[in-house]
Amino acid sequence: MIRVILPVHLRTLAHSGKEVRVEVAGPVTQRGVLDAVERDYPMLVGTIRDRTTGQRRPLVRFFACEEDLSNEPPDAPLPERVARGEEPFMVVGAMAGG
Repeated sequence: MIRVILPVHLRTLAHSGKEVRVEVAGPVTQRGVLDAVERDYPMLVGTIRDRTTGQRRPLVRFFACEEDLSNEPPDAPLPERVARGEEPFMVVGAMAGG
């Protein structure tokens, strides 16, 4: 099981706690994890990625193992510690404004 930490506003939509667990078939990649999150929590479809393009929303960032993975290719393998469930994949709402 892959551990995913969601920001507060997405937890509210998903009616979940801070961390959700999803099963990913095949290689553990950003795309695979986000597909599993959207499969298990369909109310989140379009909130993390654009519904049409599948691209990350501008004010959403991805982190794992103390690394910013936001600009990594969506099909690049995630760190092994994430794939083993030792470390979470974090979806973070970036702050903006002035």
